[in-house]
Amino acid sequence: MTIVSFVGAGPGDKDLITLKGYRRLAEADVVIYAGSLVNPELLDYCKDGAEKDDSASMTLEDIISKMQEAVAADKKVVRLQTGDFSIYGSIREQIEELKKLDIEYECIPGVSSFLGAASSMGVEYTVPEVSQSVIITRMAGRTPVPDSESLQKLASHHTSMVIFLSVQGVNKVVRELLAGGYKETTPAAVIYKATWPDEKMVKGTLADIAKKVREAGIRRTALIMVGDFLGDEYSYSKLYDATFTHTYRKGIKNAKK
Repeated sequence: MTIVSFVGAGPGDKDLITLKGYRRLAEADVVIYAGSLVNPELLDYCKDGAEKDDSASMTLEDIISKMQEAVAADKKVVRLQTGDFSIYGSIREQIEELKKLDIEYECIPGVSSFLGAASSMGVEYTVPEVSQSVIITRMAGRTPVPDSESLQKLASHHTSMVIFLSVQGVNKVVRELLAGGYKETTPAAVIYKATWPDEKMVKGTLADIAKKVREAGIRRTALIMVGDFLGDEYSYSKLYDATFTHTYRKGIKNAKK
């Protein structure tokens, strides 16, 4: 049976698509891709003659109609979405419509931009004794956010935070984070198009990050990263500590650290 394959395109670098996602893309007869966000170089993996449709100007009805038409013609369909579609991917509405039409589908995850951003910076969101949790969120805009998930309330946890789709309102983001309890000295960073060839990175603190973002001319397609995980404080994990005993190794008492 012909199915629709939802494929996470990765954060930007064309090599950061999964092997399974690459195979589906290379085999596809029809590819519907998010042209405003997906690196067009990924389409180089498509076979000759594959139909490529940019969904930037399409409605949900247009997308589903194209899928239905292709499946009826026994064509392999790939819906190529940015990063990993489980985060701000609008995948649920597409799946619900396919279910109504009894069209089978599969979901092949991708590398999210928040992971690509951390790799570009060489940082770890979960630093022992500094932060062991990550909050992924966005500021309210035309798409509302539940009041219980406002930036100010989430900031009260003082943990690692990644804020999507909000750089255009970076001043308001900073105000809400400070109101929620972060200090002005809290490290912050903004990454434009993480892992793309034209990636741009700005580092600072909550006291100056908004000014630096304006000076860099970053207005969209960027992530805001906030938290002490970006700072100089860190602790080594217990996992590789010579004195630490776990299932696979017995710790050595008084071993040099």
